[in-house]
Amino acid sequence: MRFVLDASVTLSWLLHDTSSRDVPYALAVLNALRTPGASAEVPVTWGLEIANVIARGEAKAQITEAQSEAFIEMLSAASIQADAATFTHTLSETLQLARRYRLSSYDASYLELALRSALPLATFDEDLRRAADKAGVEQLRFA
Repeated sequence: MRFVLDASVTLSWLLHDTSSRDVPYALAVLNALRTPGASAEVPVTWGLEIANVIARGEAKAQITEAQSEAFIEMLSAASIQADAATFTHTLSETLQLARRYRLSSYDASYLELALRSALPLATFDEDLRRAADKAGVEQLRFA
């Protein structure tokens, strides 16, 4: 199983700030990543988004550095691949998607990657979900 993983789902594993209805989905995505042969694709900006939220969470005492380090270790062990081609699409396809669907460029980068790679998308972001539906991108689902 391969899919595009966005920061909202990833960070839910650390911050536990998802609604109770979203917890089973977050755990299913995490368990899917732990399945042999499974992998997640992310745009190159994903790491910056994760690092930014970690730094802000630590500064606000929402999480400890020890929690952050354990989380980073877990992510390092997961099969998460940064897409090297994200940058080359930033000022063309990604910008066009951001304009068309009124998304941030960060969110549009997940949509662009899912479209280009023909992979399902795992996200909690409602604007990104709506844009994915309109663009014909499958969302990662579990039975």
